[in-house]
Amino acid sequence: MSDFISYPKFSCALGAQQTVVAIPKSVPILHSGPGCSGKISQLLGQGQGYAGGNTIPCTNADANDVIFGGVKALDELIKNSFRIIDAELYVVMTGCTSDIIGDDVPSVVKPYQAQDKPIVYVETGGFKSNNYVSHSVVVNAIIDQYVDKYKDNKGVEKGLVNVFASVPDQDPYWEGNLEEIKRVLEGIGLKVNILFGINSAGVSEWKRIPNAEFNIVASAWAGIDIAKHLEKKYGTPYIHFPYFPVGAIQTSDFLRRVAQYAHLDNEVVESFIKKEEDRFYVFLERMADFILEFKYNLPRRFYSTIDANYSIGLSKFFVNELGILPGAVYIVDDTPEEYRQRVCDELEHVSGYRSIQPEFEIDGEKIFHEISDREKREPYIVVGSAWESILTKEDNAGFLEISVPTQYKLNLNRTYVGYNGGLRIIEDVYSDALSKYR
Repeated sequence: MSDFISYPKFSCALGAQQTVVAIPKSVPILHSGPGCSGKISQLLGQGQGYAGGNTIPCTNADANDVIFGGVKALDELIKNSFRIIDAELYVVMTGCTSDIIGDDVPSVVKPYQAQDKPIVYVETGGFKSNNYVSHSVVVNAIIDQYVDKYKDNKGVEKGLVNVFASVPDQDPYWEGNLEEIKRVLEGIGLKVNILFGINSAGVSEWKRIPNAEFNIVASAWAGIDIAKHLEKKYGTPYIHFPYFPVGAIQTSDFLRRVAQYAHLDNEVVESFIKKEEDRFYVFLERMADFILEFKYNLPRRFYSTIDANYSIGLSKFFVNELGILPGAVYIVDDTPEEYRQRVCDELEHVSGYRSIQPEFEIDGEKIFHEISDREKREPYIVVGSAWESILTKEDNAGFLEISVPTQYKLNLNRTYVGYNGGLRIIEDVYSDALSKYR
């Protein structure tokens, strides 16, 4: 190996086990070595949901399986999973061990599929990709092997959309973010398959995927492969909004773009946007006295080490709505080359007066030292993971934990996108600043 990285902010391909866990009443069945799943859960998850965490069935492949093969152990595990775990969908996922030795997983799973069991298989050997990529691989496998069997002849349902945005648990705030996206899209008149989390109807909702009028990708790049696959498979078009919309300006822009694409009633759309913006800016106006009182001690620059989805939306929000200027922006999700220029273009035009040149870097230790070595002459805030929190202690600077691993916030349905997400960020940024006076 020619190089290595420290403190990565994503997992291997097997991390897509969290994608399955996020589908209500679904369970991953792992054909992998012992410990792989546990390490992923420690990095990505705080709450594990139904059949997640230590509940996930695994063959715990060992040296004997490497020499003689592990298909018998996998078959036995599948049988016992059906017997013990009451799930609506089972997804067999492979780890490095089984993929390297070449276990024939399809030969084990296909007989169960022939019996009409709700089971899918997908190769997710950790060396194949990261979990952003394998998220799309797993979703597409579920569509091809399970959803497609239930495709009806009712055709397109007017106003129905599938949304692909947060990667579950890789985005620590995925549950609340998807809830907010669903809320605002329904507010302008759409019917939304959000697919993951408590706001999804689970497997029954997945069966409606082929009936969508169009798909929405609200992400820099993760999820585009799903939308392209659905376009090829079912002829479903899609609209791509290339980042998480944060705050009033971006969310209103997002809704108007979607509404224009879908030819929605403009009066309904603008009425909803006005109501949300009025509410948002009432709260923002209440901050005026606070900002004037504490302006010399509030953060004036930000340093971020987060993925492309948050980097664009959060940078625009900080600059345009809070007046916090960029110090340095590191993008840590190993953004594929074909999407990097779009990310750069969005940040180059972050406002009419400011431009950001991001650095694509996945080595967390390198980022840590670069931010630490920068000369910082004014109050600042670091936006990143628990690993960056130590950077802020020496200068008594601000800290916003928005990337995995998260250790200093309990996340239930907190959102950092949409109108409500913008308000929550304001609360968290300035509450952190006030906490320095304790």
